Amino acid sequence: MIGTAGRGSSWVPGVLWVPAVLGLAVVVLPLVGLLVRADLGNWVEHVTSPGAMAALALSLRTAAMSTFLCLLLGGPLAVVLARARVPGVRVLRAVVLLPLVLPPVVGGLALLYLLGRSGFAGHALDLAFGIRVPYTTAAVVIAQTFVAMPFLVVGLEGALRTAGERYEAVAATLGARPWTVFRRVTVPLLLPAIGSGVVLSFARALGEFGATITFAGSLEGVTRTLPLQVYLLGETDVDGAIAVSLLLVLVAIAVIVVARPRAVERAP
Repeated sequence: MIGTAGRGSSWVPGVLWVPAVLGLAVVVLPLVGLLVRADLGNWVEHVTSPGAMAALALSLRTAAMSTFLCLLLGGPLAVVLARARVPGVRVLRAVVLLPLVLPPVVGGLALLYLLGRSGFAGHALDLAFGIRVPYTTAAVVIAQTFVAMPFLVVGLEGALRTAGERYEAVAATLGARPWTVFRRVTVPLLLPAIGSGVVLSFARALGEFGATITFAGSLEGVTRTLPLQVYLLGETDVDGAIAVSLLLVLVAIAVIVVARPRAVERAP
């Protein structure tokens, strides 16, 4: 009977199944259309071309580096947003989450006018160290980090607020110092959320296009990631673009299915 819970499953009202199926169709049917249009007979040839392989290798490498930066910088930021008692924390949270709603191209322009030759930070780096960030692999990593880090911050901050502060308070009353409380209590509580956030950040970085092409350009082997390769092929070789698009879909699915922590999938 629809709406009746089976053993070990959550109860779902029957009225929710129709919009749920329609929602699933919105996500799945476009992928089916891509698969139907694909030239599967030459798929392997398209995805193993030198350009596609170089773009895939660059995408995986830069997405891994940007995910590391997201964890290194976004983890502490989430703790500060969830635990710190400082004025203006709501405004700070809104600013941190801004990349979630900004068009990626706007983010790319913002990075360009910060770190480009005409930007104040880029001009200072060029004068002091001769470093030029735009149109380099480092620019790809920065652009991906900019758009992906909020996904990690949102998940970790939500997990911290859900867990509350009682365990950390108990540890503090027992004499543990703040760093010890963070390392021995806070981090273990966050492990499932960290795993989920890392996967989402990696997947978002892997699919980043707008900020990358605006800030880093499209140089083969240097800044041309897989989404940029799809865009380039779309103008000259539609079958190749579809084949590489399917490759990107398969990689993203593999990342989410294989790397997504089992703890996230369990019902409470």
